[in-house]
Amino acid sequence: MDNLENTLESLLYKIALSLVPGIGSITAKSLIAYCGSAGQVFIEREKILRAIPGVGTVLAKNIQQSKVLSRAEKEVEFVSRNGVTAHFYLDDSYPQRLKSCVDAPILLFSKGKPNLNCDKVISIVGTRSATEYGRELVDKFIFSLAGKGYNVQIVSGLAYGIDIQAHRAALHNNIPTVCVLAHGLETVYPSLHKAIAMEMCENNGGMVSDFLSNSVIDRKNFLRRNRIIAGLADAVIVVESARKGGALLTAELAISYNRDLFAFPGRVGEVYTEGCHFLIKSNRAGLIENIADLEYCMNWQPGKTTSEGYQPRLFTDLSADEQKIFDLLQSEGEAPIDSICLRTELPVNRVSPLLLALEFSGIVKCLPGKVFKLT
Repeated sequence: MDNLENTLESLLYKIALSLVPGIGSITAKSLIAYCGSAGQVFIEREKILRAIPGVGTVLAKNIQQSKVLSRAEKEVEFVSRNGVTAHFYLDDSYPQRLKSCVDAPILLFSKGKPNLNCDKVISIVGTRSATEYGRELVDKFIFSLAGKGYNVQIVSGLAYGIDIQAHRAALHNNIPTVCVLAHGLETVYPSLHKAIAMEMCENNGGMVSDFLSNSVIDRKNFLRRNRIIAGLADAVIVVESARKGGALLTAELAISYNRDLFAFPGRVGEVYTEGCHFLIKSNRAGLIENIADLEYCMNWQPGKTTSEGYQPRLFTDLSADEQKIFDLLQSEGEAPIDSICLRTELPVNRVSPLLLALEFSGIVKCLPGKVFKLT
């Protein structure tokens, strides 16, 4: 019982930190890196908070004077009563692919049993006004994918058109599928797709969101949702899109996150192939026509999986000072920040941002008390 209470108290402060006015995910991660935990942020002296890079006087006062704990308490109750799982960005269950995105949320909520670190993840997006051609492309592609035996997961946004077609095809072919929502997990939008969402939760997939319960369903939320769809995946595939729209925005996010991007071609002159053709012509996306094209571009081989799971990064581009910290933690296992400064002979104002950068890259994990270890 004590462990449960401690977990819920920790979640309370993590949620509260995400609610403080003016604090986004990047600043929140910086605060946690310097203070050691979300709870410590709220009891730290204002003078100390002001000195943290990116915080300053206004945000320090917002933290000290903020009245977000009561709202956070309601969210903790919602999570505990409704079978929702909270994934903090330093938890093992947090999607490692998403962690490498600089603007990834500090908290992600899920329902069902999605494996957010599945061996292979593909996001499929496209127009809400899908044609029969587009729906057939999705069905044939996922049918072929299912026959390869990969440990794969399909991600999309549960919207009308291509999104829901991808979810249905995945379910029909026994492939786990995850929908990313633009609102809290107390509801499903559009409501017509609720039964599909429930079926996903019952078949090793589920629903994911970085929004709190009872969030207003607003247009800008869908743009924010798209970054999760792009960040969760190894590759993003666009199937039918106009020259402007949510699918193209998701494609641009995928490029910014260094994800592989692909698009299916269509008939020249059709409105909902203009977006795909633009991505291909401008060398933003690779042209694919079938699963073999994806396998070739991604160097996937049936029957071969990554037994150790997703590797967030190959450590070949560390700076000299980052390498010092990496070597120390590899040797010692874990070390407090004071010891890291002492052993590397680097000042704390140099070590703190280096540790933060290593955390963002998924290389280092911060433990309570400003103790650090390799992930």
